[in-house]
Amino acid sequence: MISQWQLRAAFAARLSEMYGREVPAYTTLVDVSHEVNADTLRARGADAERLGSIGRVTAERHGAIRVGTPAELRDVARIFGALGMRPVGFYDLREAAASAVPVVSTAFRPVAPEELARNPFRVFTSLLTPADPRFFDADLRSRLETFLAGRELFPPELLHLADRAEAERELPEAQAMRFLHLAVQAFELSAEPIDQAWYEELERVSAVAADIGGVGSTHINHLTPRVLDIDELYRRMTDRGIEMIDTIQGPPGWKGPDLLLRQTSFRALAEPRAQRRPDGSITRGALRVRFGEVEARGIALTPAGRALYDRLLSLVDDEAARHPAADRTELARTLWTAHVPATERELAAQGLAYFTYRAAPERPRDGTRPPSGIAELESQGWVRAEPVVYEDFLPRSAAGIFQSNLSGEGSRHAGREGTAYDSDWLSGAIDREVLDPYALYERQQGLSIAAVGRELGLDLGLDGTRR
Repeated sequence: MISQWQLRAAFAARLSEMYGREVPAYTTLVDVSHEVNADTLRARGADAERLGSIGRVTAERHGAIRVGTPAELRDVARIFGALGMRPVGFYDLREAAASAVPVVSTAFRPVAPEELARNPFRVFTSLLTPADPRFFDADLRSRLETFLAGRELFPPELLHLADRAEAERELPEAQAMRFLHLAVQAFELSAEPIDQAWYEELERVSAVAADIGGVGSTHINHLTPRVLDIDELYRRMTDRGIEMIDTIQGPPGWKGPDLLLRQTSFRALAEPRAQRRPDGSITRGALRVRFGEVEARGIALTPAGRALYDRLLSLVDDEAARHPAADRTELARTLWTAHVPATERELAAQGLAYFTYRAAPERPRDGTRPPSGIAELESQGWVRAEPVVYEDFLPRSAAGIFQSNLSGEGSRHAGREGTAYDSDWLSGAIDREVLDPYALYERQQGLSIAAVGRELGLDLGLDGTRR
């Protein structure tokens, strides 16, 4: 029998192999990531593994896919449910992007710490929003929804096997191999000709809309390795002659703890695609829709920490507007250094980031009564704090990656009112609860505090204070 986590690990590995064949520059990205990780590990030693073992970091991937309808997203949820992955977080890229990106998104990933440790594969999944009149008028919406309703992304056999794997949390080996084959095949780039006129009509609205609704299938848009030093990777990829996007999205590089998520990518490549002209003839064209993203993960921030991050983003925008000739990265680094605590202990003390706690083996054992709060326990050597890795995404960063790889800005009718979507709507659309990432981090931290309290004979609340 093949367990869910083994299915997840095998699927991630097979998807990576397939994507490397389809997009050779991705293989270069993975190779450079491995080089940078090995060099960083040699230079920094154990400190380099503070946010995950080198084994986990090396194997770690996140993918990105796009679908057109809630029904298609429900099927995606069934496939990833087979792999022990649940929908976490709601991201509205329509509001985060300056250009036309008419999608809302969630991420499917493992949620239990032990499952993340085994294999942390996650897939950022975007859903097209044809009902949003800022992008699609009534006629185009009707034709787009008709087109989407007429396609089948996932064969019934794949969905049947997915349901069995989710229900039983494993599959017999033969069925597991069949499931993996069908699942990887479903996300390969199709060789079917694209209706040129239809694709171009959608592309005038949004290149993302065309990539989703202008074809009869879906595919992996990018597959992302994790790197320990993203600035060094950016430099090495550029030295190899690979064109990278202009910036690294997310927090700036600085001397304090790594926080949240930093991302960058090489630019979308012109890939040959067969296209059907209006007269029925087939021509060879090229589309730029797939790119190579890479990420560096940091510490998960609490709602208060995230509010600080969002406020600093606004301050950077204001400073960049006042000083258009200034280096935006340097502006961000200066503000970050001035406003963000420079140590993990300060982050924890101010309630800005999540940590797990465990009793220190070398704690006092002479009958001394331990202090009453988790902060004092940590500062006085009774417990050790380990940062919780940020497992999720940043909508502005995701939108920035999307925008950097678009061939045009598309069109948006700013005067029209957009259609409302939120986490509750998405939960109903896919018949599954979209989990709150903050609740997951809070629970992980709280359970560790409770365990420390039991071991030290203290009645500690989830917030780390004595009750």
